Amino acid sequence: MKPNYSNFLYAWEKWTGTSQNPYNYSNTEGICNMTMDSNGSMTMPMSDPNAWATAMNNLGMPPIGISGQQLMPDFDPSLGMMGGIPPMNPMMPGLGMVFNPLSQDLPVVKEIIHCTTCTLFPPNPNLPQPATRDRPPGCKTVFVGGVPENSNEQLIVEVFGQCGEIVAIRKSKKNFCHIRFAEEFTVDKALFLSGYRIRLGSSTDKKDSGRLHVDFAQARDDLYEWECHQRMLAREERHRRKIEDDLFRPPSPPPIVHYSDHESSQLGDKIKDDGKFPEAVHVLLTWLERGEVNRRNANNFYSMIQASNGHIRRLTGEKSQHEKEVEEAKDKFKIALAGIVGQFEQIVSVFQAASKQKAWDHFTKAQRKNLDMWRKQAEEIRNMHSEQLMGIRREEEMEMSDDDMEDPPDSKDSEDSGVSQAEALKEENDSLRCQLDAYRNEVELLKQEQGKNQPMISEEDNTRSQQLSFLQQALQGMQKQLLKMREELKEREAELEKSVEDKQQLNNQVLNLKEGLLNLQNTDIVQLEKSQQDDRGGEENANQTSEATVSTVVSCSQEKEGPQEKNPLSPVNSEREALLVGIIATFLHVHPFGASIEYICSYLQRLDTKINTSEVEALLSRLPCTFRQELSGVGASLEKRWSFCGFQGIKST
Repeated sequence: MKPNYSNFLYAWEKWTGTSQNPYNYSNTEGICNMTMDSNGSMTMPMSDPNAWATAMNNLGMPPIGISGQQLMPDFDPSLGMMGGIPPMNPMMPGLGMVFNPLSQDLPVVKEIIHCTTCTLFPPNPNLPQPATRDRPPGCKTVFVGGVPENSNEQLIVEVFGQCGEIVAIRKSKKNFCHIRFAEEFTVDKALFLSGYRIRLGSSTDKKDSGRLHVDFAQARDDLYEWECHQRMLAREERHRRKIEDDLFRPPSPPPIVHYSDHESSQLGDKIKDDGKFPEAVHVLLTWLERGEVNRRNANNFYSMIQASNGHIRRLTGEKSQHEKEVEEAKDKFKIALAGIVGQFEQIVSVFQAASKQKAWDHFTKAQRKNLDMWRKQAEEIRNMHSEQLMGIRREEEMEMSDDDMEDPPDSKDSEDSGVSQAEALKEENDSLRCQLDAYRNEVELLKQEQGKNQPMISEEDNTRSQQLSFLQQALQGMQKQLLKMREELKEREAELEKSVEDKQQLNNQVLNLKEGLLNLQNTDIVQLEKSQQDDRGGEENANQTSEATVSTVVSCSQEKEGPQEKNPLSPVNSEREALLVGIIATFLHVHPFGASIEYICSYLQRLDTKINTSEVEALLSRLPCTFRQELSGVGASLEKRWSFCGFQGIKST
């Protein structure tokens, strides 16, 4: 189906009020030739506007275009070449011209239209335009009302045939009809005749006259053709998009061949090649997923999988090499950053020396202002880089600590002393780490304060340097203590593992003893049954032997169950320690915020002078569900306090 360009051309003419080619209309567009009378016609070429203007000038008419605009604004009718002919109206009877719809900006002048069997009189120009309904999509059918009763289809074709080709006419018995045109744009030309009064010949009868009302009509054929046209446009658009997608779509990957002995040998060589390994592994994976493995080619597949496994060592080596390069790059960056920070420190020290009174008084006010601004900028940049360097070092230390630390083994026995000691060591380790972080924060704060404050007196610098040295020494001591505690923790964990293994061995021995006891009882029952068949003397001997065997079994079982009763270890070893636990619990109960170990020992030494601090601290650490150690304070004021937690511990036990 060809696209209709005339519809678009007409819509453009209607919107702009101008004609793209106002002098070359075909017969189907309604304005063909200028008909002078019913017998003959006068045809004029409209390809040249100048020739058209000259012809109209010769007739004494003002040169105007088809759309109504004047071609020569300064036209003088007296300059016509044909003298004696009065000016002519282009809508005079006999010409029978129907204008295209004009622009909304120009006034539309409707004239009398003379046809062969009827005459059309224009409506009053002062009246408003006749109302029309909304245009249906693809409308080619119009409703014509006010048709004279004595009219016929020939009259309708004569009046509306000038608008365009008519496909069908449906005339009612009453004074209206429906006209279906071949093109959509001819409907607008037919609407131009709405409001005209029609009269058949020169008759004055009411049945021979009427007022035309032309409006859009909704027809199923028009809607069907419009939908077909829209579907065709949609198909063309989809086809165009498909062509564009095909042009820009990347090429499809080549298909993977099926398994064969020749392909498997080539694939084995590719797998051994480092450069072709990814592609070869993809082919091998596809073969495995397809299920092409069977008993005949299982050895070939095994050799290819083995070759793939051989690349693990290469990949691990490459990974370690890349990690080594990353570490070297980190070290280089850290060294370069340390050098930059050192240079910033030198620059800041230069500004600090210039800020002293010996040199400060010799600078002008503007110079002092610039020096102060430069010093602040240098200090900010120095602090930023130093924080970055400290962050890198802190991350390295945390990684080292994470590598050194190992998770303790889980134990099902909550009453085991080794578990409690390991937890206590963990808590001490965490507390030491917190102290270490606190010291670091204090060092950074002192450095920042030293960089922000102006250097006043050398004595203050000395005191700050001494404080820094003391803090560094304390930091080193805490690090040593932390390492020591880690070693103790490892030793305790080893002891705990050993005790768990011993316990497992004892449980196995107990099970073996129980099985032996059951076997002895079974043999005893068998011997008793045999003895009942013998005489009484045999029964007495059997009883004596059974009593002897039972006594030996009982004695053996008692001896073997002895170590089992001694296995569980009690945190309180003597009555003296139990008394100390009660006294300490009573003492800490009246101290809800806890007390230090020295304070507790000073109270106990009033009762017994032989009590020492290490004994009391060891006793408290063996009872984690009764006594809890807490840390209070920051930095140098850090203090360990023991508190009573028996009311909470009884729930957990």
